[in-house]
Amino acid sequence: MGFHINCIDGTIMTDQHIPLEELSEIAEQKTSDEKLQKVLARAGVGSRREMERWIAAGRVTINKEKAQLGDRVTWRDHISVDGKQVEIISPTNVERRVLIYNKPEGEIVTRSDPENRSTVFDKLPRLKGERWIAVGRLDINTSGLLLFTTDGELANALMHPSTTIEREYAVRVMGHVTMDQVNAMHKGVLLDDGMARFNDIQEFGGEGINRWYHVVIMEGRNREVRRLWESQGLRVNRLKRVRYGNVFMQPQLKSGMWMEMPQPDINALSEFVGMRPKKVKRRLPKEQESFERQKNRQRTRRHV
Repeated sequence: MGFHINCIDGTIMTDQHIPLEELSEIAEQKTSDEKLQKVLARAGVGSRREMERWIAAGRVTINKEKAQLGDRVTWRDHISVDGKQVEIISPTNVERRVLIYNKPEGEIVTRSDPENRSTVFDKLPRLKGERWIAVGRLDINTSGLLLFTTDGELANALMHPSTTIEREYAVRVMGHVTMDQVNAMHKGVLLDDGMARFNDIQEFGGEGINRWYHVVIMEGRNREVRRLWESQGLRVNRLKRVRYGNVFMQPQLKSGMWMEMPQPDINALSEFVGMRPKKVKRRLPKEQESFERQKNRQRTRRHV
């Protein structure tokens, strides 16, 4: 899109036919300021929450001055993270790709680990000029559905407490479970970090002393599902996330494998959290070849 905005009077000059509503949106984006963490998230550096922690830790500068929580920036500002300049991206130019990953037990949700343990990012396809942002976390002993996106705004919307998105887990519990215990977890239990409850609990059978349940929670506190069962004197020996909002684990997606979400599903996910759909740009032939090689490589790994 070719356009130029006069920073004095806001006049827009373009050599293309662009609807007036879109031109107004572009002008507003170019002349207004935004929260620093929002701009960094949009650039794909990380989620808003993660950016807030980085700002507080002094890792971010604005025009060579150390940034503070609450700072706002415009497209004229120069932003750096750990000394590397970040390109400010307009919301209209943000790529919105989404991956569904079937996390196995034993992997941690971090980009690097001082103990050199396997991380979920080790197996994801590489991107040029972008990075995958994890939508929430799963602890090392929890498997299942984990979403990644290149759009920091989408990641923030999917994780923000105000969105109240359902997370569904398959849980294998060791021990006899009574209706009183089920009702207590449904009604609410006081944990160390406040009240917690399952919005839904359904039994799915099992053998011997192990029984399977599906439970639904509306937030992502640390080990919340396990701690709710432990509050009733019961132990969880298998935990797998099978749904996040309107995204379900795909049966063909084996443990340790990923798949890219198709455009209609990305649109549905965007609308689910109140965001406008956005087209995913077509890859260049070389980019598509690289992506396909990485997709095929994960199949090969499973047969080695």
